[in-house]
Amino acid sequence: MVDLMPPISRVIGEHRAQILQKLDGKPGEWTVAALQNQQAMDTVIGCCYELLPGLVRLAVKEPAFRTFMMNNRDRIITQLVPPA
Repeated sequence: MVDLMPPISRVIGEHRAQILQKLDGKPGEWTVAALQNQQAMDTVIGCCYELLPGLVRLAVKEPAFRTFMMNNRDRIITQLVPPA
């Protein structure tokens, strides 16, 4: 099993502003609330998957990636919107 958190953390760290811009938001409570929304998470998942290194995308297909991201939603939200 591939541990996806290191590449996801790297993608979020490098592209955090770009991902949040696609959500039309800024870090803060609104963004946390938005990320609880299925449509917003779909946007984040799509952005992150496209930004993963090609070798990771070859090893992990998008449906499995989506499942992983939804199962780890709280960890993803924490990385996008660090606690104040």
